[in-house]
Amino acid sequence: MSKTYLTGIQSTGMPHIGNYLGAIKPAIDFSNTADGKFLYFIADYHSLTSLRDPKAISEGIYEVAAVWLALGLDTSKAIFYKQSDVPEIFELTWILNCHIPKGDLNRAHSYKAAIAANEENGKKDLDHGVNVGLFGYPVLMAADILLFDTNIVPVGKDQVQHVEIARSIAQRINGQYGQLLTEPLESLSEGEYIAGLDGRKMSKSYGNSIPLFATEKRLKKLINKITTDSTGPDEPKSTEDSLIFDLYKLFANETQINSFAKDFKEGISWGHAKAGLFEVVNDHLAPFRQRYNELMENRNLIDDELEAGAKKARIIAKETISRLRKNIMGLKS
Repeated sequence: MSKTYLTGIQSTGMPHIGNYLGAIKPAIDFSNTADGKFLYFIADYHSLTSLRDPKAISEGIYEVAAVWLALGLDTSKAIFYKQSDVPEIFELTWILNCHIPKGDLNRAHSYKAAIAANEENGKKDLDHGVNVGLFGYPVLMAADILLFDTNIVPVGKDQVQHVEIARSIAQRINGQYGQLLTEPLESLSEGEYIAGLDGRKMSKSYGNSIPLFATEKRLKKLINKITTDSTGPDEPKSTEDSLIFDLYKLFANETQINSFAKDFKEGISWGHAKAGLFEVVNDHLAPFRQRYNELMENRNLIDDELEAGAKKARIIAKETISRLRKNIMGLKS
């Protein structure tokens, strides 16, 4: 029996190179080669817990959708939609809210982090700045998962708890009403660790990331900011623990990598090394960047893909909601 895989994508604007190599490319490759049903959705409503800028939210949706489509996501093999186009998600959220103890949400990582920050900053009200959306964030995420009878949710270590909460709610409902919901399992993503410009993990919050489809000019400027050691221009350089060489390997073929390693051994200057890195990264990304720009200039193409995906998603969603209404509420549909 084939399994259903679901992945949520934050609508926080242009993904960076680390997102591409560690998550997006593996997900697209997996949907192209593996058996099963694949759902990839843009989690636009999740952004409301912290973002209050309608233009930024809308732009973020288009940027993220355009990236996935430009990179070759085959929407005949995966259902690609945005959360806000599937109203059944929000109906299910209320049903789940009524079946989860508040104590479970008290222990959610995002809420505990907000409480800890308030405590550290000396706030008397530890709930200062915490909206109900942030508190209930795990329930909305559980609805994202459970609505589609998801079997497997690929996640990083920091997201495992969300799948655990979804599974716990499903078990509670199944125990009370019979087998109504699929109990999901997490699959720890094994995406590559991609270092940023300063050597730490590439992250927008660290300010050390390289936007995936930055212009050639900006890409070159960012690569020139990569931290290097004090080795002189003509001195041999180690390929070990070199951010430049590590990034180069991710975009180059074997012949290029061997040649670059030889250059390091013979004493390439850091300036020339960065120029070599820029060339191989830009060559790899240029055709995808062109397609991305075409999509962003013709946003109706993105709308069409997301609307078509939402129609497919809602077929599944309506079946789940009908099942729950009948067995939990006693309604006919």
